[in-house]
Amino acid sequence: MLGYNGSGKTTLMRTLLGLIPALKGRFVLRDGGVPPRFGYVPQRESLDLHYPLTSLEVAMMGRYGRIGLLRKPGAKDVEIVRACLKRADMLRFAERPFRELSGGQKQRVLIARALASEPEILLLDEPTNGMDMGSEKAIMELLIELQKEKKTTVVFVTHLLSTIERYAHRVALITTDGKLLVGEKAEMLSPAVMTRAYQPQ
Repeated sequence: MLGYNGSGKTTLMRTLLGLIPALKGRFVLRDGGVPPRFGYVPQRESLDLHYPLTSLEVAMMGRYGRIGLLRKPGAKDVEIVRACLKRADMLRFAERPFRELSGGQKQRVLIARALASEPEILLLDEPTNGMDMGSEKAIMELLIELQKEKKTTVVFVTHLLSTIERYAHRVALITTDGKLLVGEKAEMLSPAVMTRAYQPQ
């Protein structure tokens, strides 16, 4: 998902998740009207890093949508979370305080947290923001593997055209007049569409 700063990318993503109400419009569900399970990776800057949680405890947050907020995670939940940390190559940091991790490591723990909910659709808000090229490549290759292996739909917000060119298949673009355009990458990154998307109103 692409768009200029302040165009509403994060707002649209949070609306899809039901975190904020839609002002207008409607959702259309396929497959008999059963809502899909979402996993969500917010921007790292939106997290309170002062709370003393381990990486395992942060990743375990992804299970509470399945087991309920007032229920204690069982052995099966711990097994699933540890498997998700392993999948994100972060199991060796399971007992490490989350706030002590590097930016790329934090992002991997947040991806593990989202995977712990066993999502059908994985939403990520600026997953590589502020990362160097090596960390960005590692995160994006992990997402590609998840999409291929688990048949998970991956939707990510970014402002980096280079990331879209390298990794995206389809692009949703929010224009300056509030329209959402969706299409194949080559079409959406064409000069005509990009001019429409970013021209001043």
